[in-house]
Amino acid sequence: MQEMTKMEKIVGLCKRRGFVYQGSEIYGGLAGTWDYGPLGVALKNNIKKLWWERFVLGREDVYGLDAAIIMNPAAWVASGHAQGFADPAVQCKKCGAYWRTDHVIASQLVEEGNYLCPLGSCRTALGTEEELNKQSKSFNMMFTTSVGAGEESAIKTYLRPETAGGIFVNYKNVLDSMHPKLPFGIAQIGKAFRNEIAPRDFLFRAREFEQMEIEYFINPKTWETTFEEWREEMHGWIKAIGLPVSMVHELEVPKEDLAHYSRRTIDFEFDYPFGRSELYGMAYRTDFDLASHAQASGVDLTYFDEATGERFLPHVIEPSLGVDRTALALLCASYTEDSMNEDSRVFLKLSPRLAPVTVAVFPLLRNKTELVARAREIYALLRQAQVGAVVFDDNGNVGKRYRRQDEIGTPWCVTVDFDTLGEKPEARDTVTLRDRDTGKQERVNINELTDILESKLV
Repeated sequence: MQEMTKMEKIVGLCKRRGFVYQGSEIYGGLAGTWDYGPLGVALKNNIKKLWWERFVLGREDVYGLDAAIIMNPAAWVASGHAQGFADPAVQCKKCGAYWRTDHVIASQLVEEGNYLCPLGSCRTALGTEEELNKQSKSFNMMFTTSVGAGEESAIKTYLRPETAGGIFVNYKNVLDSMHPKLPFGIAQIGKAFRNEIAPRDFLFRAREFEQMEIEYFINPKTWETTFEEWREEMHGWIKAIGLPVSMVHELEVPKEDLAHYSRRTIDFEFDYPFGRSELYGMAYRTDFDLASHAQASGVDLTYFDEATGERFLPHVIEPSLGVDRTALALLCASYTEDSMNEDSRVFLKLSPRLAPVTVAVFPLLRNKTELVARAREIYALLRQAQVGAVVFDDNGNVGKRYRRQDEIGTPWCVTVDFDTLGEKPEARDTVTLRDRDTGKQERVNINELTDILESKLV
């Protein structure tokens, strides 16, 4: 039997433990869509909460926004998405699958000079590189929809392919209502949609995903300094969520590969089990977006600097982070196999601030009323203390509970035993606190438990 790859193990854990399910699974699924289960949505919410606290609540110069997903189609014409948000695609004549031409070429699956269909069960010859480029057709990745009741009067528009569009069309609203001084940013967390030609690699490339983006408006004279400042901010965030520095790499995007709006872009790439690929991006978008929207809408989007008397269109630095790719990177980096007490185990070495469950409370035995009652009291105490997400677990023996909590990344487990009830007078009103990473157990006083956990969460 072939050994499972690390990626297959992670996908299996996500399904088994309630992190991520295939979208519409009972109907055979829908490619490129994923549903987050109870633990997955908790992980995502913790990521978003930490990002919002760090980049919005933790700063004086960034304002929050939640723009509509469906926008006036004129906004996407002005931004260039309606005309140019497309990838070259080629179709395999045997299996019918569509593939991005550049991905086929990058796969290096070549036989007698012909690139092969990437589908493992197909591998039909698609043609030489020259033939592929000739066969390729432009494929716009925006999902279309219509607004209005009647077919004739309905307006064709799109599901947004990025959250940045909503920020740019609200720039003037924020300017007029909040009166910020440059430099300042507008931040948003929200869904985006791309009709990917070939969604792949689990959460990495999906058709529906969530972004955390900031458009940081600046005087163009300071763009290089500000770019470096946000570069450091990105590394600070990577460190804060616990991704190993050795697994993250900067890629300076070559000029010939830059997006049409960018003068400089850095991709922050991560070592996924399937290879090194993009995790985050940071771009200097110049004044492309505001200039385009000002011209298309006829609205003056310039900024007046009272200190210098200048009026100009601000330029933009854009740190763009995907929630789903962050979750995937954290799952990949934290997935650990080791042995403890001569038994093999799997655990997720997640940061306590991001783990779906912070503390699990156990009674030593589920059939002892007094143990269960005392454990319930401590469970209620910790929930009231707000030391993160707390769960009560009495399913199976304690060893199995430890392994189950390890597998979902719970940093600490609290066990109530007979010593807690006073079997040993010196241990009365103490519990066992177990550490996920080391397996170390220590007796701590119940009255000190909340303070101990709070100190560990800092």
